[in-house]
Amino acid sequence: MNDNYENCVKDLISDRKKWLVTGVAGFIGSNLLETLLKLDQTVVGLDNFSTSHRGNLDEVRALVGESRWSRFTFIEGDICDLATCRKACEGIDHVLHQAALGSVPRSIEDPVTTNANNISGFLNMLVAAKDAGVSRFVYAASSSTYGDHPGLPKIEEEIGNPLSPYAVTKYVNELYADVFARTYGFRATGLRYFNVFGPRQDPEGAYAAVIPKWFSGMLRGESIYINGDGETSRDFCYVDNVVQANLLAACTENAQGEVYNVAFGERTTLNELFDLIAGELRQKRPGIVFPPPVHREFRAGDVRHSLADIGKARRLLGYEPQYSVRSGLNKASDWYIAKLG
Repeated sequence: MNDNYENCVKDLISDRKKWLVTGVAGFIGSNLLETLLKLDQTVVGLDNFSTSHRGNLDEVRALVGESRWSRFTFIEGDICDLATCRKACEGIDHVLHQAALGSVPRSIEDPVTTNANNISGFLNMLVAAKDAGVSRFVYAASSSTYGDHPGLPKIEEEIGNPLSPYAVTKYVNELYADVFARTYGFRATGLRYFNVFGPRQDPEGAYAAVIPKWFSGMLRGESIYINGDGETSRDFCYVDNVVQANLLAACTENAQGEVYNVAFGERTTLNELFDLIAGELRQKRPGIVFPPPVHREFRAGDVRHSLADIGKARRLLGYEPQYSVRSGLNKASDWYIAKLG
């Protein structure tokens, strides 16, 4: 744990806050909940279970124990309903807004529903938090905002044209956050996530992220499909790094109202990723057998390469990612093997 994050954690323990985590039963939301409860914070969670799972909350409960779990209040509801957002924001100090309808392919198939959740729902949360006097509002932005800008690494101030309806919605979030800061003096901090992975990420469904989907398939001996030639690259980021960024963004007074890249800062191709996951499974499951990967057409709306410059987050937030792709996969593999193996 780096010094800035360690100091943030100490401050939270000595001066406890009341947090709202939207999308709390999702992958990232449940990891935030687990960390906050282990720090003896009071947490309100909001979720409608459209893409998340009650089992994630059950797992967090088992991990933190009943005493800490008693600090958690759950609201089943939808961010598309302003009244629900207002109720969830009552008495809250810090909001970590994770609720959204993810997935580029899903947004291409159904842009209307993606827009309703990611733009109207986001606006509802901004209004509710502002009116409730919330002191910190941190929201999940996305690396998809960079669109077709060819530059690498990705720098916060240089974006291109969006390549999917999902990317449009996440960019609009940033525009609304900027307008609320200038119009109402309500500053929201955006974290542009780059390909987050880790425990409790759903391996099932047509829109499952690549890492849990491949772990699941390889554990079952199924064929793994790679879109394109496999040289497409991403900046994969272990979820504990994302938790660190969220807490730092909520704790760092002079860095509010900005947008930050949250990643590890290293590019991994899909071919390299396959080999890394295969190596983890062969080490922890000697004798495991799975077929070689199958290449197919590139997927519509996908960018070719992605790599984050995390210098701004380092300078202003004190962010220092602890887990590389390799060490993150090593930790995540234990969860996937236990759950799916």
